[in-house]
Amino acid sequence: MPASDSDSDPKSTPTDEPAVPTRRNVLEAACSRCSALADSRERISWGTGPPDAEIVVVGEAPGYGTPEADRWRGGNWTGKAYTSRHSGRRIRRMLERIGYGDAYYTNAVKCFPADPDDPTTNREPTPEERANCRPHLRTELEDVDPSVVLATGKHATSTVLAAEGRELEGFLDSILEPVWCERLGVHLVPILHPSYQDVWIARLGFEPDEYLEAIGETLGRLS
Repeated sequence: MPASDSDSDPKSTPTDEPAVPTRRNVLEAACSRCSALADSRERISWGTGPPDAEIVVVGEAPGYGTPEADRWRGGNWTGKAYTSRHSGRRIRRMLERIGYGDAYYTNAVKCFPADPDDPTTNREPTPEERANCRPHLRTELEDVDPSVVLATGKHATSTVLAAEGRELEGFLDSILEPVWCERLGVHLVPILHPSYQDVWIARLGFEPDEYLEAIGETLGRLS
């Protein structure tokens, strides 16, 4: 995978931003379960992708995004999961390169969690916010019925495991180690969040292309 994710990168083909979520994706149009999130969000960021996808990619929560951008503004402004210029485009390109361009993308928490000291910066969702949003994630997984959940980052992985009544022990040790989730009926595969993978890939002993190949091999065995 190229080190840069810019439009000028000759190895990358610009990925079209996904279409607006269908009505099926919108689970609770005016959800107000979390008052702080309802106050800080611009739009709820619902899942995007084929309703029968084999792979569901789960992130933590939408970031603030780039409201002035023409495209790839981010889920907080588009209402579509993983549509930020950096993380959204990067993870979608990664999956396209290994033959899984038809994945379904969503977040463990659907609303932008603003830092009270800086409303353009995200904070970690609280345990209560994750718990409030978990039924939405379970509904998506039941509807799509994928073979694999690809959880991007520690918090997304923790949320999926919490739906199983389990806790995460050592995120870095869990990367690319499939976990069968009995209640959800799906294999969970944790990977690095695309925003942080440049920092951690080498520490895990991978070159970028090797890491991407390892994701593809893991998904190929399970899907």
